[in-house]
Amino acid sequence: MLRTAATSLILLGVKVPAGGHQGMLTRFLKLLCRGLGHLVGILLVLWGVLAIYYSNLPSHQARLLLAAAFSGISIWALWVSRHRRAKAIFLTLFLAVAAWWILIPPSHDRPWRAEVAVMPRAYIDGDKVRLTGVRNFDYRSRNDFTVRYEDRELNLSHLTGLDFFVSYWREGWVAHTFVSFTFDDAPPLSISIETRPEVGESFDPIASLFKQFELIYVVGEEHDLVGVRTNYRGEQVYLYRLNTSPEDARRLLMVYLERINELADRPEFYHLLSNNCTINIIRYANAAGRAGRFDVRHLLNGLVDSYLYHSGRVDTTLPFEELRLKSWINSAAQEAADAPDFSERIRLSLPTVSKQAIEDARSDSTGAHSAGD
Repeated sequence: MLRTAATSLILLGVKVPAGGHQGMLTRFLKLLCRGLGHLVGILLVLWGVLAIYYSNLPSHQARLLLAAAFSGISIWALWVSRHRRAKAIFLTLFLAVAAWWILIPPSHDRPWRAEVAVMPRAYIDGDKVRLTGVRNFDYRSRNDFTVRYEDRELNLSHLTGLDFFVSYWREGWVAHTFVSFTFDDAPPLSISIETRPEVGESFDPIASLFKQFELIYVVGEEHDLVGVRTNYRGEQVYLYRLNTSPEDARRLLMVYLERINELADRPEFYHLLSNNCTINIIRYANAAGRAGRFDVRHLLNGLVDSYLYHSGRVDTTLPFEELRLKSWINSAAQEAADAPDFSERIRLSLPTVSKQAIEDARSDSTGAHSAGD
């Protein structure tokens, strides 16, 4: 092993004196460990600074001063002081900040923006579901709208399928994803997993890593949840018909409804990496019987439509780029605007899901449940 490492150093252009292989390797490993130690220290200091800055202290100045003080003490303790107790001081300080941050509680009692002011709740009675807090706003512009939350009743036996939306505020690897459940006796029902910003707040990806936003499942009509994105926010929205069987769609909806009620009872924080829109959709699909492994496109969710295509969950009779082009719905949504048949019109140009694809999905789901049993 020592000879191999020494040979590697020689190949990298490092001169190794005769008989000095072991000494050179020891020095190399010490430098490597020292470098890793510095990197860990930098990451811990950065996390502590951000945790303080995005903490629950009401005063911005106090958060800024405490973050600066933590940064200064940490730099002194880790890289300036030669005193043995300095690193112990840093560790104690870091653990205190971490404990403080962990104990910051989520809340339902904040001055919420109107779009997320009402937590939905589901009441399930056999085949029937009554939902409260269903959003159905009328928009005149992005920030000018008529607030309207409604009740809605669903019949689970009339649920026919599941559609998947990918919404981009700019083209790239990151997007917002949400789903719609389709029925043969009622318009689709959209459910979007989002941050719950307060009045004056807007989404901040760094802040979302540090308990700045609570989590909400926005339940609403498509002309609201889809239309506000296509017609007023300028987002590019793609709609994919999933080859999900009605049975799997019902199981998934039940998982969503349980989570909606859990959140209504116990608030949670949104987290950009572990408690976001796409990760939760995949998590609930797994709970409802989906068979599949983790894929990096679950995190880089601007690419999740590629994942759906290559895993066979959408129509694969067309090349992916052609399917994606046909799935872009902005023009149709803008033409439909406030029309009562908004949901039908945004689906007119979409490829239909074949019965064979649904049967295959049903068979896969049955096999997954049998294996689980």
